[in-house]
Amino acid sequence: MTVSGWDGIDEFVAVAETGSFSRAAERLRVSSSHVSRSVARLEDRLQARLFYRTTRKVSLTESGRAFLARCRRLAEQRDDAFLAVGALQGGSDSDVKGVLRMTCATAYGEQFVMPLINDLMERHPQLSIEVELTNRQLDLVQEGYDLAIRLGRLSESSLVATRIAPRVMHLCAAPSYLERHGCPDSLTSLATHQCLVGTSDHWLFDDSGQDWLFRPRGRWRCNSGFSVLDAALRGFGLCQLPDYYVKDPVAEGRLVSLLDRHRPPNTAVWAVYPQKRHVPAKVHAAIRHLKDGLARRQEYR
Repeated sequence: MTVSGWDGIDEFVAVAETGSFSRAAERLRVSSSHVSRSVARLEDRLQARLFYRTTRKVSLTESGRAFLARCRRLAEQRDDAFLAVGALQGGSDSDVKGVLRMTCATAYGEQFVMPLINDLMERHPQLSIEVELTNRQLDLVQEGYDLAIRLGRLSESSLVATRIAPRVMHLCAAPSYLERHGCPDSLTSLATHQCLVGTSDHWLFDDSGQDWLFRPRGRWRCNSGFSVLDAALRGFGLCQLPDYYVKDPVAEGRLVSLLDRHRPPNTAVWAVYPQKRHVPAKVHAAIRHLKDGLARRQEYR
């Protein structure tokens, strides 16, 4: 059997991102045994152990974490190549036309996605846009959507997913809160603090390479990231929010980033679309434009 340099890479990344061989198999639409064999062969070629495996959990080794970062960059470059060729196959700019139906989480869509999508429509006069901003996860196939922008870790799905931007989570609090209640000095000490609960019922942390889940509790809850940020700035409690909410307040000293050594591995912003033999030029164009635009924003912040 001929082995290429790519063999096992997709399986390794899928296991790392889902935390499970079975969920990785569902994402890739292959058998669990195929994923297991592919990762084992990859470890043999590298002469390095990439995962700690138990009957209940799979977690990255130190070598695995270092290798994952490089594999993600390789995968992004490969995705860029496929998108570029797809755009060429789709023809000229005049082929970017028709109605692009897409969906995205409300706050992220308003702040980051829609300005880029509006710019895309300006560039392509024959393109029409229909966007549903909602925090519900819609069924793209059943409801006829071309594209979704999703945040964080993806659930198992038969959809095609392309990583278009990083997403780093931060645990933060205002100096005024920390003066009154002190700084959490460990993951277990979080249970003694007031927490600002947003859209997620649990917060994810890294504990020596393994996921550590915490269920935040407090007297404040809202499903708006900007509202969570405002409450945190007022000193109501601890929050866990993505970098695009808290980067400026942390840099300005209005929030303090906490337990950074336990920050969870980077999650991501994903472009997700139904599997088709020929992906429309409008979808290729939207993904490429969003990826480039979000990358520029990261550079200039």
